[in-house]
Amino acid sequence: MRVLIANKFFFQNGGSEVVMFQERSYLQRNGVDVVDFSMADARNWDSPYSSLFVKPQSYEESNQSALRRTMTAVKLIHSGEAVRKIGELIDQERPDILHCHNIYHQLTPSIIGAAKSRGVRVVLTLHDYKTVCPVYTRLRDGKVCSECLEGEFTNVLKHRCAEGSLAKSALLYAEAAIQRYMGNYESVDMLLAPSRFMAESVTKARFRHDQVQVLYNGIDTRSIYPSRVDGNYILYAGRLSREKGVQTILEAHSKMAHGIELVVAGTGPLEEELRKRYRRARFLGFLSGDALHKTITEASVVVVPSEWYENCPMSVLEAMAAAKTVIASDIGGIPELVLDRETGLLFAPGNHEQLRQCLEEIMGNPALRIQLGTAGRARAHEHFSADEHNKKLMQIYAGLL
Repeated sequence: MRVLIANKFFFQNGGSEVVMFQERSYLQRNGVDVVDFSMADARNWDSPYSSLFVKPQSYEESNQSALRRTMTAVKLIHSGEAVRKIGELIDQERPDILHCHNIYHQLTPSIIGAAKSRGVRVVLTLHDYKTVCPVYTRLRDGKVCSECLEGEFTNVLKHRCAEGSLAKSALLYAEAAIQRYMGNYESVDMLLAPSRFMAESVTKARFRHDQVQVLYNGIDTRSIYPSRVDGNYILYAGRLSREKGVQTILEAHSKMAHGIELVVAGTGPLEEELRKRYRRARFLGFLSGDALHKTITEASVVVVPSEWYENCPMSVLEAMAAAKTVIASDIGGIPELVLDRETGLLFAPGNHEQLRQCLEEIMGNPALRIQLGTAGRARAHEHFSADEHNKKLMQIYAGLL
């Protein structure tokens, strides 16, 4: 079997890349020929196929000329370069399957059509809501929204969902409408939803139920050992932005008795404001690798206070694998991972008073922390291990072929 993996980043940029590289490694270890397709970048991992990666493309530049902005908009919807290069790659390597991860904007869904025209089966992992929400987050004015799930993408124009900008919202509407007209997403053989919540969202109007299969993200429980270290602190590790609920955890902590420390690991648009306002918390900035792992394994509890429809957050799985109690928002796919009062605690999104009560209960009861953390570790190993994930992935590939 030969699998062509497409993702716009070929370095560790986020959770989708963690999943993609984990799958890639498993396939290579198990005798599958893996072919890579991505965007050129100095941070990329080595690949024998990098000569056919597309040129770097950023859509964040604000000082472009009108002509340049128009050309950029066209490339965002359809990349002729990506179609040409993936066509060359397919003709050269003859893959059986194209597995797409995060492809929109830089690679564009046009590569799906290029693969299908050559008889290649296509799998797409739904790391976010792009297929049913033009802005991909299902957020409008910072609040969760479901208006586009019925397929009426004009809502993005009506509400100016893209940062309040009519121009940006119009571009994203055009992208969504044209992609639906072209039918690239509809031609995918199998869509992989990392949560039941995601599967239900995309089958509400756009995709057939038999076209979507739930495949939870996996965590390597063999390399993450249960931790019995308890540093007597609460940990938030993630982006410092409104939808992640970081202000909710900071507000909850500000109402707690002194002597209980909150550690915040991450950066984001709210960082400066939050550092000034919540001086009791200890801000560590961005952490990764061993430093982040150490911070997680020494925490008393890990809090995931998201206020958007999380899919299958790796931050929850990593904490569970390390046998850490997780206190998380009851939203999106999170309650499929964290079972309230069995492997962790759930609270209403944005409710800092309810979160404070959960924190005080768990910080005042070390035995409960151990009990919930141990149960969470067992659940992660049984249901969300990387081995389990990858075995199911191989079964899906085999079924398609």
